Amino acid sequence: MSREKTTIYRKGLGVQDKIKNRLEQDYFSGIVSYLKAHDFTLSSGGLTIYLAREFGFCYGVERAVNYAYQTREKFPDRRIFLIGDMIHNPFVNRQLREMQIEILPVPETGKEDYSFLKKEDVVVLPAFGIPVSTLELLKQPGCILVDTTCGSVMSVWKRVESYAKEGYTVLVHGKYWHEETRATVSHALKAPGGKYLVVLNKQEAQFVCDFIRRGGPREGFMEKFRQALSSDFDPDRDLQKIGLANQTTMLRGESMEIAEMIKTALAARFGAKNLTKHFRNFDTVCSATQDRQDAVVELLTQKKVDLMLVVGGFNSSNTGHLAEISSKYVPTFHIENAGCILNDKAIRCRDAADGREKIKRDWLPIGPVKIALTAGASTPSSIIGEVVTQLLAFHRKQIE
Repeated sequence: MSREKTTIYRKGLGVQDKIKNRLEQDYFSGIVSYLKAHDFTLSSGGLTIYLAREFGFCYGVERAVNYAYQTREKFPDRRIFLIGDMIHNPFVNRQLREMQIEILPVPETGKEDYSFLKKEDVVVLPAFGIPVSTLELLKQPGCILVDTTCGSVMSVWKRVESYAKEGYTVLVHGKYWHEETRATVSHALKAPGGKYLVVLNKQEAQFVCDFIRRGGPREGFMEKFRQALSSDFDPDRDLQKIGLANQTTMLRGESMEIAEMIKTALAARFGAKNLTKHFRNFDTVCSATQDRQDAVVELLTQKKVDLMLVVGGFNSSNTGHLAEISSKYVPTFHIENAGCILNDKAIRCRDAADGREKIKRDWLPIGPVKIALTAGASTPSSIIGEVVTQLLAFHRKQIE
């Protein structure tokens, strides 16, 4: 296929004023505004709700949603497609589908094929970004691209590219199946001979550290990380120089621990005085993710509460980590929306320990109750407001 000239919008589409009312209608919450204006606290009939001081939409997500709305406004009669979910929130993605913004179909073969796209079509790239190879394929038909990739994600890409160019294997603390991580590691391959490896947690990092120190069966290493490394990865060769990065929505504390583990292992093998030749590190957890994590800890250490509700998509990485953090302090329920609060006796939630969706009983204590509340970076205020309304309704019913 011959390459056509591609137009890419990266700084808005110039119709911000025309979509302002629609965005407010879909995502504004008067209850959330009330909470913010009253020291993030609401009390009614024995129920007290404390909202974390950093919550919900981050700048990158808000920008991505804004650009998607601008796209439909600017191209009212065009076919508009998304590369997967815009963000990890079912409500937002449903709103976009109702605007006739459709997700690009994946062929039965699983191989990317965008040959059906026409020059007049529009494709919106998600906030997590897309792999380099996917972008090149999308450029071929010459269709219009609207790039909503978060600036924090792009900063990680630059870091990863610099590691690879200097001959360091890129080691990413992240989820190999996550859209952001798949996009990030693709930038390691832009450099000749670029390599990458993804570790999910400290347990996997320890496995890597043990191999760095003592070596081991290559086959066992390759089997363990078969879906999380570059195609021609050789652990005997590619674990001698490591540049560390992370998916922007991971737990910063865990990323720091992993960095120290890798650093110590490399120093043990090559000597502390030679460490700078074998190790690079830069904290790439985004500030919005960290702010929300810090706000949860602050709330739960300053207020005595009975439980925590964390609102956000069940497939949202940063929301899941908020639930993981808060579960160390109080009983925690990760819900997607108000509909998950079935009644005052049952709640549908994602278990922070095993990631499974479950129905939990007797979740709301009888009598006066104090509830902490937060929401992931892809959760709009309108959803948070509906959760508060549902809490008030069920607690009132319980008292009656």
